[in-house]
Amino acid sequence: MKRCFWVDENNPIYVKYHDEEWGVPKYDDKELFELLILEGFQAGLSWITVLKKREAFRKAFDNFDVKKVSKYDKEKVEQLLKNEGIIRSRNKIESAIKNAQIYIDIQKEFGSFSDYIWGFSKGKIIKNTTDKFEVSTPLSDKISKDLKKRGMKYVGTVIIYSYLQAVGIVNDHETTCCCYKK
Repeated sequence: MKRCFWVDENNPIYVKYHDEEWGVPKYDDKELFELLILEGFQAGLSWITVLKKREAFRKAFDNFDVKKVSKYDKEKVEQLLKNEGIIRSRNKIESAIKNAQIYIDIQKEFGSFSDYIWGFSKGKIIKNTTDKFEVSTPLSDKISKDLKKRGMKYVGTVIIYSYLQAVGIVNDHETTCCCYKK
Protein backbone atom coordinates (compact mmCIF):
# COMPACT_ATOMS: atom_id res chain seq x y z
CA MET A 1 0.00 0.00 0.00
CA LYS A 2 1.50 3.36 -1.07
CA ARG A 3 1.42 6.19 1.46
CA CYS A 4 2.61 9.79 1.42
CA PHE A 5 6.38 10.22 1.36
CA TRP A 6 6.57 11.58 4.92
CA VAL A 7 5.06 8.54 6.65
CA ASP A 8 7.52 6.40 8.59
CA GLU A 9 6.19 2.95 7.66
CA ASN A 10 7.98 1.46 10.69
CA ASN A 11 6.13 3.70 13.14
CA PRO A 12 2.59 2.43 13.83
CA ILE A 13 1.56 5.74 15.46
CA TYR A 14 2.47 7.64 12.29
CA VAL A 15 0.85 5.09 9.98
CA LYS A 16 -2.38 5.12 12.00
CA TYR A 17 -2.44 8.94 12.08
CA HIS A 18 -1.84 9.15 8.33
CA ASP A 19 -4.31 6.43 7.37
CA GLU A 20 -7.16 7.27 9.74
CA GLU A 21 -6.93 10.93 10.67
CA TRP A 22 -4.72 13.24 8.57
CA GLY A 23 -6.74 14.93 5.87
CA VAL A 24 -10.06 13.56 7.10
CA PRO A 25 -12.57 16.44 7.34
CA LYS A 26 -13.35 17.37 10.94
CA TYR A 27 -16.30 19.48 12.00
CA ASP A 28 -16.46 18.79 15.73
CA ASP A 29 -15.32 21.81 17.76
CA LYS A 30 -13.65 19.62 20.37
CA GLU A 31 -11.51 17.84 17.75
CA LEU A 32 -10.74 21.14 16.04
CA PHE A 33 -9.62 22.65 19.36
CA GLU A 34 -7.41 19.67 20.22
CA LEU A 35 -5.60 19.82 16.90
CA LEU A 36 -5.20 23.61 17.05
CA ILE A 37 -3.54 23.33 20.46
CA LEU A 38 -1.38 20.37 19.44
CA GLU A 39 -0.23 22.16 16.28
CA GLY A 40 0.86 25.08 18.46
CA PHE A 41 2.82 22.77 20.74
CA GLN A 42 4.45 21.18 17.69
CA ALA A 43 6.07 24.48 16.64
CA GLY A 44 9.79 23.87 16.29
CA LEU A 45 9.44 20.13 16.90
CA SER A 46 8.46 17.09 14.85
CA TRP A 47 4.83 16.01 14.62
CA ILE A 48 5.75 12.51 15.78
CA THR A 49 6.91 14.03 19.09
CA VAL A 50 3.42 15.43 19.58
CA LEU A 51 1.70 12.21 18.48
CA LYS A 52 3.70 10.19 21.00
CA LYS A 53 2.64 12.60 23.76
CA ARG A 54 -0.96 13.00 22.61
CA GLU A 55 -2.57 10.84 25.30
CA ALA A 56 -0.58 12.62 28.01
CA PHE A 57 -1.73 15.95 26.53
CA ARG A 58 -5.35 14.79 26.61
CA LYS A 59 -5.05 13.86 30.26
CA ALA A 60 -3.12 17.00 31.22
CA PHE A 61 -5.49 19.34 29.34
CA ASP A 62 -8.78 17.86 30.59
CA ASN A 63 -9.36 16.03 27.32
CA PHE A 64 -9.16 19.40 25.56
CA ASP A 65 -12.32 20.76 27.14
CA VAL A 66 -12.05 24.32 25.86
CA LYS A 67 -14.05 25.80 28.75
CA LYS A 68 -11.83 24.15 31.36
CA VAL A 69 -8.60 25.08 29.54
CA SER A 70 -9.76 28.70 29.21
CA LYS A 71 -9.97 28.93 33.01
CA TYR A 72 -6.54 27.52 33.86
CA ASP A 73 -4.72 29.65 36.41
CA LYS A 74 -1.07 30.11 37.42
CA GLU A 75 -1.24 27.07 39.68
CA LYS A 76 -2.38 24.90 36.76
CA VAL A 77 0.38 26.33 34.56
CA GLU A 78 2.98 25.34 37.17
CA GLN A 79 1.44 21.87 37.38
CA LEU A 80 1.64 21.48 33.60
CA LEU A 81 5.26 22.64 33.58
CA LYS A 82 6.10 19.70 35.85
CA ASN A 83 4.29 17.15 33.67
CA GLU A 84 6.99 15.14 31.92
CA GLY A 85 4.43 13.57 29.58
CA ILE A 86 3.84 16.79 27.63
CA ILE A 87 5.94 19.46 25.95
CA ARG A 88 6.82 21.75 28.84
CA SER A 89 7.04 25.24 27.41
CA ARG A 90 5.63 28.06 29.51
CA ASN A 91 4.95 30.17 26.42
CA LYS A 92 3.08 27.36 24.68
CA ILE A 93 1.07 26.46 27.79
CA GLU A 94 0.09 30.08 28.46
CA SER A 95 -0.75 30.54 24.78
CA ALA A 96 -2.97 27.44 24.85
CA ILE A 97 -4.96 29.01 27.68
CA LYS A 98 -5.27 32.37 25.93
CA ASN A 99 -6.12 30.65 22.64
CA ALA A 100 -8.88 28.69 24.42
CA GLN A 101 -10.42 31.97 25.59
CA ILE A 102 -10.30 33.38 22.06
CA TYR A 103 -11.62 30.09 20.65
CA ILE A 104 -14.72 30.48 22.86
CA ASP A 105 -15.15 34.06 21.61
CA ILE A 106 -15.01 32.77 18.02
CA GLN A 107 -17.60 30.09 18.85
CA LYS A 108 -19.91 32.79 20.23
CA GLU A 109 -19.41 35.00 17.19
CA PHE A 110 -19.85 32.31 14.52
CA GLY A 111 -22.00 29.71 16.29
CA SER A 112 -19.12 27.24 16.25
CA PHE A 113 -15.41 27.21 15.52
CA SER A 114 -16.20 24.74 12.74
CA ASP A 115 -18.38 27.33 10.99
CA TYR A 116 -15.59 29.89 11.39
CA ILE A 117 -12.71 27.77 10.08
CA TRP A 118 -14.65 26.04 7.29
CA GLY A 119 -16.05 29.41 6.25
CA PHE A 120 -12.64 30.36 4.87
CA SER A 121 -12.95 27.64 2.20
CA LYS A 122 -16.73 28.10 1.89
CA GLY A 123 -17.13 24.58 3.27
CA LYS A 124 -15.13 23.05 0.46
CA ILE A 125 -12.19 20.64 0.72
CA ILE A 126 -9.12 21.90 -1.13
CA LYS A 127 -7.57 18.89 -2.83
CA ASN A 128 -3.97 18.51 -3.90
CA THR A 129 -3.88 17.70 -7.60
CA THR A 130 -0.25 18.41 -8.44
CA ASP A 131 1.84 16.73 -5.73
CA LYS A 132 3.47 20.13 -5.25
CA PHE A 133 3.58 20.53 -1.50
CA GLU A 134 3.37 23.91 0.12
CA VAL A 135 4.18 24.93 3.69
CA SER A 136 1.82 27.89 3.49
CA THR A 137 -0.72 29.32 1.07
CA PRO A 138 -2.74 32.51 0.69
CA LEU A 139 -5.52 30.71 2.62
CA SER A 140 -3.27 29.89 5.58
CA ASP A 141 -1.91 33.46 5.43
CA LYS A 142 -5.45 34.84 5.65
CA ILE A 143 -6.52 32.58 8.55
CA SER A 144 -3.27 33.16 10.42
CA LYS A 145 -3.65 36.91 10.07
CA ASP A 146 -7.23 36.77 11.37
CA LEU A 147 -6.38 34.56 14.35
CA LYS A 148 -3.41 36.77 15.26
CA LYS A 149 -5.61 39.86 15.00
CA ARG A 150 -7.93 38.21 17.51
CA GLY A 151 -4.96 37.67 19.84
CA MET A 152 -4.03 34.01 19.30
CA LYS A 153 -0.40 32.89 19.47
CA TYR A 154 1.37 29.98 17.75
CA VAL A 155 -0.89 30.40 14.74
CA GLY A 156 1.63 31.46 12.09
CA THR A 157 0.89 30.64 8.49
CA VAL A 158 3.00 27.43 8.47
CA ILE A 159 1.29 26.14 11.63
CA ILE A 160 -2.12 27.04 10.22
CA TYR A 161 -1.39 25.30 6.92
CA SER A 162 -0.40 22.18 8.84
CA TYR A 163 -3.63 22.56 10.84
CA LEU A 164 -5.71 22.83 7.65
CA GLN A 165 -4.13 19.58 6.46
CA ALA A 166 -4.75 17.88 9.81
CA VAL A 167 -8.43 18.83 9.96
CA GLY A 168 -9.12 17.96 6.33
CA ILE A 169 -9.82 21.40 4.90
CA VAL A 170 -6.79 20.72 2.74
CA ASN A 171 -6.33 17.18 1.40
CA ASP A 172 -2.61 17.08 0.73
CA HIS A 173 -2.27 13.33 0.33
CA GLU A 174 -0.08 12.55 -2.65
CA THR A 175 -2.14 11.64 -5.70
CA THR A 176 -0.64 8.11 -5.58
CA CYS A 177 -1.34 7.69 -1.84
CA CYS A 178 -3.88 5.08 -0.75
CA CYS A 179 -5.75 7.80 1.19
CA TYR A 180 -5.95 10.35 -1.63
CA LYS A 181 -9.40 9.37 -2.87
CA LYS A 182 -10.95 8.91 0.59
